[in-house]
Amino acid sequence: MNVTSVNRALLHSITKPIIWLLCLAPATWLVYGLFANSLGPNPAEALIRGTGDWALRMLCLALAITPIRQIFNLYALAKIRRLIGLFAFFYVVLHAVCYAWFDMYWQWADIWQDILQRPFILVGMLTFCVLLLMTLTSPKAVLKAMGAKNWQRLHRCIHLAAWLALLHFYWMRLGKNNLNEVFIYVAIVVALQGWRVYKHTRPMPQQHKAI
Repeated sequence: MNVTSVNRALLHSITKPIIWLLCLAPATWLVYGLFANSLGPNPAEALIRGTGDWALRMLCLALAITPIRQIFNLYALAKIRRLIGLFAFFYVVLHAVCYAWFDMYWQWADIWQDILQRPFILVGMLTFCVLLLMTLTSPKAVLKAMGAKNWQRLHRCIHLAAWLALLHFYWMRLGKNNLNEVFIYVAIVVALQGWRVYKHTRPMPQQHKAI
């Protein structure tokens, strides 16, 4: 299948519903596991960990769309970048809800104290706030009101959100002395950030003047 065919397929009306189903599949599986009692001896921890893992994966996928689009000339991927970003926030919300519900039992005073006392919880909440701001400003009407340049500057905060999420993940895994998976995500984000730096710093090809 050539690039033109792939772009046409990505622009097809059925593509977004398929992406919706694929992105919702992990949440559906976790809910099924909860009711089927297949999440292991600690279902609450499995839900908190699972939703957090998928939030980080969606963030990495959102960051990967631009490099993949540029490398393979898949311009149609730009049409789904916003949707993937929204699903990253969706899983961050699920992660926060599972933490507040199963870990803290909706005790807001205890949650506030936990945020102040444990740095990795604070960083996680900062990630939530950054993605919340991006989600609230994602509609096209907001883009028009802000202007394209200001909107783009704000939405570059997805890179900040990714690093905050990695720091949250690192501190959480550090307490359990289990950093192997953290290094994998760090390598992915560093590679994606490195591609952006390369694209912005490489010299532009010179135009040949007609003789």
